[in-house]
Amino acid sequence: MNKKNLRRADTICLSGKTRIPTLFSFHNKHSPSSCLLFLLIAGLCNVSSATNTCEANPAPIRFVLTFDDGPSAVQPNNPTEKVLSTLLKNRFQQDIKAIFFTQTRAVNGGGTEFGRSMLKREVEAGHVLAFHTATPRHSNHRYLKEGQLDTSLDLGIADLTGMTGIAPKLVRPPFWNYDARTLDSYHGHGLQMLLTDLSANDGIIYGINFSLTKRRNMRKMLLTVRPQWCRNEMPSVDGATPIIVTFHDINSYTANHMDEYLEILLDVAKELEIPTSEKPFYDDREELERAALVRVIKDAGNPPELPGMWNWFWRLFS
Repeated sequence: MNKKNLRRADTICLSGKTRIPTLFSFHNKHSPSSCLLFLLIAGLCNVSSATNTCEANPAPIRFVLTFDDGPSAVQPNNPTEKVLSTLLKNRFQQDIKAIFFTQTRAVNGGGTEFGRSMLKREVEAGHVLAFHTATPRHSNHRYLKEGQLDTSLDLGIADLTGMTGIAPKLVRPPFWNYDARTLDSYHGHGLQMLLTDLSANDGIIYGINFSLTKRRNMRKMLLTVRPQWCRNEMPSVDGATPIIVTFHDINSYTANHMDEYLEILLDVAKELEIPTSEKPFYDDREELERAALVRVIKDAGNPPELPGMWNWFWRLFS
């Protein structure tokens, strides 16, 4: 593509518009390869200009970082430990607090001496410990009999209360799978269920562990959330709209790229013209927990859409 046509493409991008007739005209007069390049540029313009002005004046967003399935008991190079280090010190905001949905009795995590030491570190660092499982493996709560689920919840609550001195308030179901029965059991044990808006999709690892679509995925999910935020339909607290983001602290790739993930969240919010709070992440435990509690799911009858394949998967296998 020559300089004149590059300038034309650049002008289109800067204007925030894609002029389809211009593109067809370009196709008729230039080689197919040049046309494909021009269309690619135009497609990127469409991506970057896919927003509009909000009239409802919603509160700026603030990211609630959550981590599932931990702690990891891997040694050396423990991924949970790396996540904690990045949250404490990174390029964007120091001493970020997060919610850790823990597996308190996992045979390769919270059920080990080293795993329990990581839970203690999370507490000492001012993070929120929440419940995920208290079974040896990552058991689906819907597949546990009522007595088994109640026992699991009692054990997990006791484990976390022993660590923190206070009973946990939050739960996240394994595999995002819940129904009216499990939700009633959570509520009966004083637990509120928190799902998510955005997900790194890093919970299942088969062999090679990396992601080439981190930014695209986060942008796509935040773009899905944007209309609801723009209409001021999302709850706000302490002057901000909490956006829930899910990672897995047992994932070594996530742990090694946590600083990059923080950058991606800030970049895509700016790109989509969604203002963030002065502090885009939470750095106070009480504020963080309040933010999470305004986003909990009260009723199993109207389930929200989950990122990725999970809604489709559980509709198929329910």
